[in-house]
Amino acid sequence: MTTPVNVPRVDHVRIHDMSVGINSPVFIIAEIGINHNGDVELARQLIDVAASAGCDAVKFQKRTPAICVPPEQAAQIRETPWGSMTYLEYKERIEFGRDAFALIDQHCRARKILWFASPWDVPSVDFLESFETPVYKIASACLTDDELLRAVKSTGKPVIMSTGMSTLEEIDHAVSQLDREQLILGQATPTYPCKPEELNLRAIHSLRERYGVPVGYSGHETGLQTTIAAVALGAVFVERHITLDRTMWGTDHAASVEPSGLSRLVRDVRVVEAALGDGHKIRLQSEEAVLKKLRRVG
Repeated sequence: MTTPVNVPRVDHVRIHDMSVGINSPVFIIAEIGINHNGDVELARQLIDVAASAGCDAVKFQKRTPAICVPPEQAAQIRETPWGSMTYLEYKERIEFGRDAFALIDQHCRARKILWFASPWDVPSVDFLESFETPVYKIASACLTDDELLRAVKSTGKPVIMSTGMSTLEEIDHAVSQLDREQLILGQATPTYPCKPEELNLRAIHSLRERYGVPVGYSGHETGLQTTIAAVALGAVFVERHITLDRTMWGTDHAASVEPSGLSRLVRDVRVVEAALGDGHKIRLQSEEAVLKKLRRVG
């Protein structure tokens, strides 16, 4: 793969007060998504988990259900903890409004952790702008929504765009709709949970070579090893769904990371990024004593 157009490579994108990119600390995102199940108190607990683990940000999703739910799915009946209801009613039931996000914003500020969201429609972009979120995430499902991409670009904010379930032609087009100087791509395979052999972590390098922008990793697998491997392969951010308990009701909990696992993940990411170094081969000062002791010739 080669960069399609003759444009300068982008090494870093600024998110709030952090530089996200090559040789910078990995930007660690705890995706709460819809694992709050429509409960603000549960969302607060998940924010606490992410902050205590040392994550840089938590991410939510924001939808206007009447726009986002496909008409053929809207009337389908779903069994929920609140009884039987249509799929549209369920999505409306768990969707946070302004009062809920005001509490989330307040709590994140108190815990000194960033929050942002994936908007799934244009009104949701306008909604999030009222909270001055520092970055936008384009979900894989929304990569082909040009109207949404243009709305996000118009904010002037940096954008993280997942590339799951997308062809190169679709990604080419989506990238053309956004500001490359403000763009970070994410390798993702959004099956829940995802099989290790379908993660295609080497695409992190391929996407970087093709588009010339920083590339991270959004994981939906079980276990932590493959996310650590993504960091070793150059991911500038990692994102994992989080939950209090993987057995909780909801579509994303089974592929999410519990509190103890999240703490281990953050710890191991920081160890690996320190171990990667800067790539310049030199003799370290710490090696001098060993050199004098062991090297016989030279």
